[in-house]
Order: sequence, then C-alpha cells, then structure tokens
Amino acid sequence: MFRNVAELVEMANSQNKPISEIMIEQEVEVTGKTREQIIAQMETNLTVMEQAVERGLNGVVSHSGLTGGDAVLLQAYIKKGNFLTGEVILDAVSKAVATNEVNAAMGMICATPTAGSAGVVPGTLFAVKNKLNPTREQMLNFLFTSGAFGFVVANNASISGAAGGCQAEVGSAAGMAAAAIVEMAGGTPEQSAHAMAITLKNMLGLVCDPVAGLVEVPCVKRNAMGAANAMVAADMALAGITSRIPCDEVIDAMYRIGLSMPTALRETGQGGLAATPTGRRLEAEIFGNAAAGK
Repeated sequence: MFRNVAELVEMANSQNKPISEIMIEQEVEVTGKTREQIIAQMETNLTVMEQAVERGLNGVVSHSGLTGGDAVLLQAYIKKGNFLTGEVILDAVSKAVATNEVNAAMGMICATPTAGSAGVVPGTLFAVKNKLNPTREQMLNFLFTSGAFGFVVANNASISGAAGGCQAEVGSAAGMAAAAIVEMAGGTPEQSAHAMAITLKNMLGLVCDPVAGLVEVPCVKRNAMGAANAMVAADMALAGITSRIPCDEVIDAMYRIGLSMPTALRETGQGGLAATPTGRRLEAEIFGNAAAGK
C-alpha cells in the first residue's frame, strides 16, 4: 500500500505497472471488494460524469441565477474557430464549467475530489478523449490514476476548502487530472508525478471565498482555470520538464499554507471576493439584507 507519491511511483516502476493498476489493486486490498466490483463502481462514476457534462453543455442555470450558460457560450466560441489558445484546452474548460454548472443547478455530479471541484477531472478527460481516442477501459484508468493522487493528497494534506482553501479543492483536482492525462497520453509514472507537482505549485495559496456562501462564484470559473492548468502542466511533463520541488513536498507545502490561511479565506464567505461590494450586494439579493449585513 502506498502512502505518498514517491511510494506510488516506486511501486509502479518496480512492478512494471501503470499507476491506475496500482490504485485498482490497492482498492481491492483495502475494501475487500473484487476487482470487478471496483471497476463497476468506477464505471458508475464515469457514467455520472458523462451525463453531467452532457446536461451542462445543453445549458443549465442555477437557482440563484449566479451561474449557468457559460459552457454553452464556450462551445459556440470554439465552433467559430477564431480562438486564441487551443481547441482541446477550451473544450476541457467548457466541460469543466458544464459539470460545475450542473452542480450549481442541484444536478448530479461525481465529487472529484469534492463537489466544488468536480469539473476539472471530467472536463479534461472528455476533452482529451477526442484527441487520444481512448478505450472505455483507458477512460476508467484515467479516473483510477487521478484517484491515486487524490488519495495521497487526502491522506497527507487536505481536499477541503474549509480546511485548506481552494488550493485544496480545485488545486488538488487539477493536479489529479494532470497526472491522469499524462498516463493516458503514454507518459511515465515519474512524468505523472511531475505533472501533479507543476499543477499544484501554480495553485498554491488559492483561497476559498464563495460569494453568498454558494458553490458558484468564483468556483465554476476556478474549475475552468484548473482544467486549463492541468492540460498545460501535462504537456510540460510530457515534454520532459520536471518539477524542482518533489511532488510530495509540494503537497506538504499546500497543507502548511492551508493551515496558515485566515478563517475568512476558508469557505466562510467572509473574505476575498465574497467580501467585495458586489459580492455583498449579490448576497443581499439572494438571501436578503440581513444576511449581507452579517
């Protein structure tokens, strides 16, 4: 059983197995379920992700009215063909947004690793699907690989915005996605670890400051940027670029940064964007003046 990224990579290399396979075997050992049961459970998760992306791309609006429709706008923009970045990145961004718009509209999503960060992993998966044409098994392996890195973060740091800020939620999700993209693209376990490290390093210190206390603003767009971050970090790692700071040390740094964050910047809606004049006005419009004056 692995406890950190270094052990995960070492196990994958010494056993000549991909990270996804190491994670499947660990799940079998820890849960006592059969391999078939573990894979069937992940198949269910994948189906939920697919349905959420599809629903979001068809257009949804949250009950508060704060979010909705941006995934549709991005897909329309992509179709025009005059985008400035890249089609795969924008597709990942739109599908990440789609998933979180469904979450904001009280739809069913798969927490990866949390509901507030649920867009990054499926957003990148279904974008690279169109590029790499993976089998269904490879798509499931993508989720197992992302889960392996999420397992390390959850057990050595935090995946909770209330405990560690948005770096712990969207930051972790983006790192998980980057590592999984690398494996699907044929990269090594070491490259997956570097992709995770590169991604997370560039999201350290990200605060959790939901406007009106809702998982909408800025959460949906942070998933968009997390997806873009993951895609670029994966490309960097596949190009042979490495993180000077080992992945486990980056995760530990995130944990320590989270501990030092003021309470106002950890999901309480008391600081950051939530405390701006517009943030307070939106809160008052949604919940009434008494809530905004707290």
